[in-house]
Amino acid sequence: MSVVPGKAIDKVQFYETHITPWAANAVAIGTTAALVTDLTTKTTAARAAYGAQQSVQAAARAATLSLEAAVAAMGSAGAAIINQIRAKAASAGDGVYALAQIPAPATPTPVGTPGTPTGFSASLGADGALGLKWKCVNPVGSVGTIYQVWRRINGAGTGGASVDFAYLGGSGMKRFTDSTVPAGSAAVTYQVQAVRSTAVGPWAQFNVNFGVSGGGSMTASVEPMAMRRAA
Repeated sequence: MSVVPGKAIDKVQFYETHITPWAANAVAIGTTAALVTDLTTKTTAARAAYGAQQSVQAAARAATLSLEAAVAAMGSAGAAIINQIRAKAASAGDGVYALAQIPAPATPTPVGTPGTPTGFSASLGADGALGLKWKCVNPVGSVGTIYQVWRRINGAGTGGASVDFAYLGGSGMKRFTDSTVPAGSAAVTYQVQAVRSTAVGPWAQFNVNFGVSGGGSMTASVEPMAMRRAA
C-alpha cells in the first residue's frame, strides 16, 4: 500500500500535515532542513495551483449553466416562430416553407405489417401448464401488437386454421400459457399470428412433442413447422 495518496488534493494535504514534524526532526529521520524547506515551498505552490484550478472549474460550471439557459430560451423563441410558420403554411400552402427556408413536414409513411413469430420454446410447469415463448421483430413505430394463438391436438385435421385449429386467445406479450392441453396428448400444434388493429402478419406453426425423461418426468420439445402469409 502506497504511503502517499493518489489523488492530487489528498497528496497536498498529506505533505501539508507532514511538513511540521519532518522539519522538527529532519536529521533524526534521515533528511535535511534544506530539503524540507524545498518541499514546503513546492507544497505551498501546489496548494495555490489547486485553489486556482477549483476557481476555474467553478467558473466553467457557471458558464455552462448560462449557456444552457441561453440555448433553452433561444429554442423556445425559435419553436414559437416555427409553429407560426406551420400554421401559416396550413392555410397558404407549402410555399411558406420555402420563404422560411425550412423543410416542409414529411408525408407520413404507413407502418409495415407485423412480423413473423420465430424462435419458439416450450416448458412444462409443475401444474402441467405449457408455457410458450417466441420472438417477433415488428416494424419500427408499430404499437398495440397482439399475438393470436390457435391449437390443434395430435396433428388432427387437414384444412385451414378456422377448421382444424381451436382459438385459445391473444397475448400482448411474446408468450402464452396453455393450461388446457388434454392429458395423454402426444403432440400439439400451435399457430401464432401477430396482428394490429389495421394489419396482420404471417402466421407460423410449430409442434410441441411430449415425452418422458429418463427420470420419469414429462418433457416438452419444440419442432418448428411452417410459416404462411396472412390471408
